[in-house]
Amino acid sequence: QVRLEESGGGSVQAGGSLRLSCTASGYGTCSYDTKWYRQGPGKEREFVSAIRSDDLTSYADSVKGRFTISRGSTKNTINLQMNSLKPEDSAMYYCKIDTKGYYYCSGSFWGQGTQVTVSS
Repeated sequence: QVRLEESGGGSVQAGGSLRLSCTASGYGTCSYDTKWYRQGPGKEREFVSAIRSDDLTSYADSVKGRFTISRGSTKNTINLQMNSLKPEDSAMYYCKIDTKGYYYCSGSFWGQGTQVTVSS
């Protein structure tokens, strides 16, 4: 069964950096696109960044120039480097994959989330 493990969350002061990681397993022969979402207190879940299986990347305007999504040393790990963090970046960050490729590869899966807290 598909499983996603997020790590790297924590508490930092404004201007600091954190690196989040999302490791996928159980996806078999499927390819997948990876997306990061976040949800802060009193807010709806919002898109943060994405990286496709062919390495095409995209970012929300609010994080563009500060966050970088990339593939890790192993193909099943995606990193989100977050620099120049602001208090408004505080949220629970969730990793999501959309499987694709073979005819049986069609699904979306979410991780449990990792908390990011940025203090002013």
